[in-house]
Amino acid sequence: MNAITRRHFFGRAATGLGAAALWSLAGETAEAKGGLPGLPHFAPRAKRVIYLFQSGGPSQMELFDYKPRLKDFQGTDLPESIRQGQRLTQMSSAQASFPVVPSKFAFAQHGQSGAWVSELMPHTAKVADDLTFVKSTYTDAINHDPAVTFLQTGSQIAGRPSMGSWVVYGLGSETENLPAFVVMISPGSGGGGQPLYDRLWGAGFLPSRYQGVKFRSVGDPVLYLSNPEGFSGEQRRDYLDALAKLNQGTMDEFGDPEITTRIAQYEMAFRMQSSVPDLVDFSRESAATIESYGPDARKPGTYAYNCLLARRLAERGVRFIQLYHRDWDHHSGLPKGLPKMCLQTDQPTAALVADLKQRGMLDDTLVIWGGEFGRTVYCQGRLTPDDYGRDHHPRCFTVWMAGGGIKPGITLGATDDYCYNITDRPVHVYDLQATILNCLGVDHTRLTFKFKGRHFRLTDVGGNAVKEILRS
Repeated sequence: MNAITRRHFFGRAATGLGAAALWSLAGETAEAKGGLPGLPHFAPRAKRVIYLFQSGGPSQMELFDYKPRLKDFQGTDLPESIRQGQRLTQMSSAQASFPVVPSKFAFAQHGQSGAWVSELMPHTAKVADDLTFVKSTYTDAINHDPAVTFLQTGSQIAGRPSMGSWVVYGLGSETENLPAFVVMISPGSGGGGQPLYDRLWGAGFLPSRYQGVKFRSVGDPVLYLSNPEGFSGEQRRDYLDALAKLNQGTMDEFGDPEITTRIAQYEMAFRMQSSVPDLVDFSRESAATIESYGPDARKPGTYAYNCLLARRLAERGVRFIQLYHRDWDHHSGLPKGLPKMCLQTDQPTAALVADLKQRGMLDDTLVIWGGEFGRTVYCQGRLTPDDYGRDHHPRCFTVWMAGGGIKPGITLGATDDYCYNITDRPVHVYDLQATILNCLGVDHTRLTFKFKGRHFRLTDVGGNAVKEILRS
């Protein structure tokens, strides 16, 4: 069995995990040691990430990519010279025509940066000078699941490690009492939306210790956090000590690092029994702070509550905080559905940015807002004077970033008058991922893991950090 242990060790050591495993075997977790040797590769600008993922594909034309000329094209068919034979989804490919529809919502410029922001986002408009808008983001996927999977894992095919897992694998954690990677999900205005699978924050082929921990909105934030009735804290401590001895015996026999992971996870759960109640206790937050996040800030599971909780997690050293907000998928009924989504998210999002800035945390916290793709300029289904919908559009969409090494008050990239094709500075999903890692002091080409004979990375074989928006 010692040979098996050696194979585990030397196989992992080829990509740096061997050192992390060695610390685990010695009783020191990789998290406590701060990740892999040699990382960060250069001085990081950000210590942590808060990713506000708007699942479903928010319409860039209604929110941030102002297209005044669309009023001149209203109701006309999308020219073939613009579409250029680009593929459509099955939901609109059979349409006899593709009538162009402008946004029903007004835009205005805000702040010294003059950023264009829709009337649907009045609170975001107030912090526009802290944001950098990338209007030329594009993806390879045209449907929800592969597009979300691509943004979160670097592959349209399920099974790769999530971005948060890559970050924690490389950089470790700054806290011993909370997970390094936390995930929260809030429902949209209709309570539905596209499904979000646990694999989106999974560790893939990385050791399972690096997967995200999903906080629940009902009961204990994490399952089995509370002791069963009649089972004291002392008894739980004795139980875990006995279980650790059994697991260590199995580890000594088989040398499987996943056993050490299990021991560490049990210990983390024990420490969370004291850290999590303090985390979710908002009693020491000022009334003004809670009110700034909006009327839902005290309701567990809402986007507003999760945004406030994200700031508290960031304060406590959590490395990667992922918020998913569902139901941005407006194939029809957009004029009624989209304002409801913005009402849920606009104020809490802006409050999070302002709150981080007021506390001196924005400089080393990278905040990202965006979905998996954009929406089409043409109407899906029947266009009426009062109603329209938009189909999926991977060719261009808007993402904004703030803090953590990003130059504020910049708008990067541009799209054509139809908001259909990129005309300036395309930013691929891999470029976005490379930029996020760069803010954390990581060269995306050097954070790899050998699996099935190949060295994998988050950005696969592409991607370049977007230098124009990075602080020097």
